[in-house]
This record gives sequence, C-alpha cells and structure tokens, in this order.
Amino acid sequence: MIGIVAVSHSHMLAHTAVALAGEMLGGQPVRIEIAAGLDEQTFGTDAVAVSEAIAAADSGDGVLVLMDMGSAVLSAELALDLLADDRRVRLCAAPFVEGLIAAAVSASGGADLDEAAAEASNALAGKQTHLDAVAVADVGSAPFGTSENGEVQRAAEITREIEWNGRGFAVAESGLVSRAEFVVDNPHGLHARPAARLVGAVRGLDSSVLLGNLTTGAGPAPASSLSRIAALGALAGHRLEVAATGADAAEAVDRVLALAARHFDEAPGLVTEAASVARGTGPLPASPGIGIGPSWQLAAAQFDTTDLDDPGRAETPAGERRRLDAAINRVRAEIDRLRVTAGTEAGIFEAHQVLLDDTEVLDAVHSRISSGAGAAHAWARVLDDGAAELDRLPDEYQRARAGDLRAVRNQVLAELTGRATRSVSRAGVLVAADLTPAQAAALDPAQVTGIVLANGSPTAHSTILVRAHGIPAVVGAGRRVLETAAGTTVALDGQTGALAIDPEPAVLAEFTERAVAQRLQRAAALVAAGQPAVTRDGMTVHVAANISDLADATAAVRNGADLAGLVRTEFLFLGRADAPSIDEQEQAYRALAEALDGRKLILRTLDVGGDKPLPYIEQPPEANPFLGMRGIRLTLARPELLRDQLTAIGRVAADHPVGVMFPMVTQLSELLAARHMLSEVVPPDIPLDIGIMVEVPATAAKTAAFADHVDFLSIGTNDLTQYAMAAERGNESLGSLADPLDPGVLHLIDMVSRAATGRARVAVCGEAAADPAAAPILLGLGVHELSVGPPSIPLVKAAVRELDSTSCRALATRALTCSSAEEVRALIP
Repeated sequence: MIGIVAVSHSHMLAHTAVALAGEMLGGQPVRIEIAAGLDEQTFGTDAVAVSEAIAAADSGDGVLVLMDMGSAVLSAELALDLLADDRRVRLCAAPFVEGLIAAAVSASGGADLDEAAAEASNALAGKQTHLDAVAVADVGSAPFGTSENGEVQRAAEITREIEWNGRGFAVAESGLVSRAEFVVDNPHGLHARPAARLVGAVRGLDSSVLLGNLTTGAGPAPASSLSRIAALGALAGHRLEVAATGADAAEAVDRVLALAARHFDEAPGLVTEAASVARGTGPLPASPGIGIGPSWQLAAAQFDTTDLDDPGRAETPAGERRRLDAAINRVRAEIDRLRVTAGTEAGIFEAHQVLLDDTEVLDAVHSRISSGAGAAHAWARVLDDGAAELDRLPDEYQRARAGDLRAVRNQVLAELTGRATRSVSRAGVLVAADLTPAQAAALDPAQVTGIVLANGSPTAHSTILVRAHGIPAVVGAGRRVLETAAGTTVALDGQTGALAIDPEPAVLAEFTERAVAQRLQRAAALVAAGQPAVTRDGMTVHVAANISDLADATAAVRNGADLAGLVRTEFLFLGRADAPSIDEQEQAYRALAEALDGRKLILRTLDVGGDKPLPYIEQPPEANPFLGMRGIRLTLARPELLRDQLTAIGRVAADHPVGVMFPMVTQLSELLAARHMLSEVVPPDIPLDIGIMVEVPATAAKTAAFADHVDFLSIGTNDLTQYAMAAERGNESLGSLADPLDPGVLHLIDMVSRAATGRARVAVCGEAAADPAAAPILLGLGVHELSVGPPSIPLVKAAVRELDSTSCRALATRALTCSSAEEVRALIP
C-alpha cells in the first residue's frame, strides 16, 4: 500500500486534516506521515522533516506528497533532493484537505500511486458534486439544512441537467442523467433498515444519487443520507423516482432498482403482529408477562436545547469539531459494546451506527459550529430538526424511528456535557416517557419487574430489547402515566396490554395470582437448577451458558449452569484502538474461569468481520459482510491475532478446564490450520477440548469430514437458520422465515448428529436451545448439550426433566416429515 505525507505550514491544520481523513477510512489503516510547522506553535515548513516523513511513509509502493501552499511546495521539492535513493515519490498539486481525504480513501482501497494521485487531483470535482446535490436537496423540505439562508451556489452544468419540482425530476435535453421510478412495497416503507441498505448500495460509486417521493411531492433526498431518506416519508405503495449524475449514474440507478425489486432485503406483505397491534389505541402490549411493583422513574439526564450546558467548549470552531468527533467516536465504541452484549438483537444498533456516519447530519452540524454555535447546541438542534420531520410522518412505524435519532442525539450530548444517560435499575415497575435502546439494554431484569411507557411502540428498537430481557412491558399508555407518584403500585400484563395504576384490591389480586403462578414455576426451577438435567428415562443433558463478560459468568453459576458453552471473546476486542495483548487476554479468561468455579469454559476465538469491523484490522468494504471475511477466515488471514489469542487460552488451560471453539469453519483445511497453530503455542500435555461452530449448511453436510478432528461440534442455530433460509436474522419482516424449527434446518441438525455419533459431542448454542418447544426435538435428533442465556438455564433444565428420550426421538422423526415450522410446532404437546 502506498504511503502519504501531509506537508503544511500549520501543525494543527495538518493533524486535524489527517484525523478527518482517518474518519473517512472506515477502519482501514493507511500510513500517513505529517511534516507540518516548525514546532507545534510556529508556522513554517522544514525540508529535512519532509524527507524524514517520506522515508517513514514508504513501504515500497511509493509515497504521495500533498502540500498546502507556497514554501510547502519548495520544501517538498528540496526534500526529494535530500533523499539519496530511488524512492517513488509523487508531489501532488491537489487541494490539501480534499486531496488528502481522496488520496487516503483510494489508498485504503488498494489504489497505486498514479491512481491515488489522480483521485486527489480530482477531489474538487467530488466536492462540487456534493454541493450540487445539497443545492438540489434544499429545494422544498430539507430537515437538516446546510446554511442559515438555505442558499448554496449550484454548478451551472448540473443545474441544467436535473431539478426537482415536487412532481418529479426535470431533466434538460442535454442532461446526462439516469433516472427511473419504483414503488415501495415494504410494509413499513423506507424505515431505518431498508434505508440503510439503500445507503450502502450506492456508497463508493462515482455518482450523485437523489430520491424524490412522487406520491407526496417530498424531496429530493440524497441517497447517501439515512436521515434524509427517512424524512421522505416513503410508505408502502408510494411511488419514488431515483435520478443520478456522474460516471456511475447508470449503475447507481440499476442498484437502487435491484434493491427495490428485492424489497430492500425485506419480505413484502409481511406485517409483524406487534406492528398490527400498534395501529390500535394504548396501552399496547409490548413484552409478555405479569409485572407488579412500586413505580419508579428514570433519573437520566434530559437535554433541553434552550438551556443546554456545554462545558469544555473550545474557543474555535476547529476545537468544537474536534470535541464533537471525539464524542462521536466514544459513542461509536459504546454501540460496538452494546452490539456484542445484545446477542441476537445486535442488529438494532445498525441504524444508530449509520446515523453517526451520516454526512448530511455532520455537514449541517459543522455548518452551525462554523457560524459560532457550540458542538452540543449544534448537534442537538440538527438532530431535533430531523426527529421533528419524522414525527410528522403519517405512518406509526416510521414515526417510531424518530426515537433512533433522539437516542443518538442524547448519547452524543451525554459525552459532550458529561451527563449520564444510562438508567440505573431499581426494584419495581419503571414508568417513563420512552427508552433509548442503550437504556433498555442496560436494565437489570432481576430488579425491573415491569415497564410502562407513555410513548413508544411495540416495534421500537428499545421494545425489542426489553422483550429480549424478558421484562413485561406495555407502551403507548399516554402522558398521564407520567403523573404516577413514585412508589404507587402498578400492575400490568405485557401479553394483553392490561394496565392498572393503584388498582382496586380485587384487580390487584387477579394480577397477583397470575404473577405468583409464574414466580412459583421459576422458583421451583431455580431451586433445582444446580442439579443435573436428567430425562425421565435417565439421559443426562448438559445445560450450559452463553456468556459475554464476567457478570454473565457469575449469573451462569447462580442459575445452575453445568459449563459455559459459548464465551463471546469479542468483548475484549471491540471499542478500542488496538488489539488486546496476550497478558490482557489471559487475565480476562482466567477471571471467567475462576468465576465458573471448576466448570468448563468454552472460549470461541475472535468472531468478527465485515458486520463487526475492528478499527485496527484492514478490511476492504464488502457488499455482503455476512458472506465475507469473518470468523476463522479473518483470523487465519491475520495470524498474529489468532496466535496471541490461542497463547492466552493455552495459559489458562494449564490450570482450568478449558475448551477452544473456532467460528465460521467451512473447510477442513481451515480447522487443520487452526489446530496446527494451536499446537505451536500450547504444549501437548495441556488438556484442551477443541471444537468448531456449525453455522453454515455446507459445514453441516460435511460433518463426517470434521468429526475425527474435534472433540465437539456446537450448532449455532441463529446463523445456521439465517443461511439455510436465506433470511437475515436481524430483518424483522422475515421473522416467520427465520425459525430454527423449519424442517430444512432440522434436517441439517440431524445430519450433524448422525455423522458425529460415537466421534464427537454435539451441542446447540443458538436461540433454539432456550425454546421450550425446540428442546424435545433437539434431544430427539441427538443433541446432548443446550447452551443458553444464563436466565434461561433453570427453566430449560426443568423442561428437560419432564421429557422422555424415547418420546423425543419419535417426535423428532415426525418433525422431519413436516413441511413448515408451523407444522412442526403443532406437533408439540
């Protein structure tokens, strides 16, 4: 990869420009050296410093040098004379900031010296195209704006080509524009997830792409902006027009049409039960179960734009932009952490990450900062304007997405102002106006007995996380619930939406009777949780825990786990600037092993990839990261990461029962390569169970090839179902397809169990393991270990004790003859 040198008179300017370029790389490292200023305060350039920077940047593929002005050019030329070698160095006359960004982005994608120089030299053309798109977008409704007076100078050529008039894109005869129409048939229109797919589809193309809503006249919106697309209010049945200019215009339009034809990767006509319920009047059922307890309210900070404390404000706009960038980076790291701990609901945070990178939002915030506003005020005002646009949309599901904007707004404001937004759980029923996904993810289900939201929606991302926690909840209860005095008894039924505040004795008795029945069932299960799970005819089933941190390990022991069947080691690698050291990993793994108190610890090696990028790993963008460089593929390509992790695991295995599990294995050669590396760093006398995840249909079909080389196989039913059914597990509209009890998935599990019999143990570590309906079928198919979230362990063990292995096998045989998951579920008593 080529290197880049930034030569500037100003130390601050160069470092800020390089930091800005780094933000555009998406975690792809590029060697950029700086030769700027005579020192940190004194303007000037030094030829010797430039020559040293060139030498440091050169990895053998050449060095591109960008200069700001005047003597910077002379110093760069003199530096070439000082280099007494044949280095390939190109001095580039590109604009300093724009050229630096363009060169860095192209270099990160593998461009050679000539290509990077050409991209840098053409950088102003890309900037002009962007301004043209903004200018067009300012005609009509623009939720974020770009300047105080709303006027932006538009390039005459593009203006002649395309203009939005509310009824469509008007194109001159000579205009070089590609355009087409399509109808949105997604049940919730272009909400956050399909809009994010659209943004990704046109990213990286040499074109300016605009969308307009022909049904409502709203628009246009740049296809690069998630927020602007959402503000179009594009509902199911709305007719949209797409228009593009630039060298890749035709390809851009084709991609949008292809995505629309695929229903933006959602299934048409499928409306979730929660979305149907949401059209009624509140309170609305949101998460099943009975919740009773004294009310309490959040003490998290509220941010009022009219009186927003902005501590630490810098004296210059550049300083404020740096503060904002730092705050956004901290929030991005927190979202990465939440994605790991959220498990199967990690996809909820995808839209939040896209919003943090939305150039339309950032440009509008930077414009306000340049006009003198502080970073906190500018960020709050821009995000509030965008949320207000979504609030005015007629569709309830799309209005719920305004909550995503406000959640990101408050997370960044918290970082800028030093206020806390996380909720501290208390015993009883939480009563709140609404919850952000981050707040929902932080709630402790052991204390929070129920949730009542004045606003919210059953389809909101925070509600999905509440359901994942198993906390009973109702939403849309109205503003009056916020008047509930602290300590008032509240009873709710998250299955029906029934809500009683300070209920009459008879009503409270009815709620209490049902709640007691649920608690007794769980309490009985918890009392026996420490005992083995043995079927009525004597077959022992190990019930393990899926854990992500030390708190999970403690909860696993408390709930009676026989072992930790899946440790997601990603918690050590995400949200940081570099990989953890061997010693740091050893310390973390040892703490988990000690918390498990002699129970086996199965550590899954690093499972990241395009869908969970790491800033310190160079990865080119992938059209479909779920089918790309992830799991074992990535760590074998970066052997230093895998070697360090296996070394740390081996150290802990020397004095604790430990297993290692390799994810996303599809080829025997991958397993053998990983085992060879393991043998190089772990002595042969250290006992260490070795296994692989079975997440891909091909791996299941080839189990016989793997079985003699492992001690166990762990079936990840979440991914296995996703790949077998071609239905992304994070796609809400495909929920009916992503059912692990589909006969096609069951046949794959059956293939694994049959091929592994007598050779390797078979476990299931996906969500299906905690499904009471799935347990008898899984056991009947030959699975002897179920690994679930710690709270589910007691009930899973209790369910196993009620089963008979012979009956389970008969049930599994019948399930394999079914034609649908619904038919399979109908078999279960």
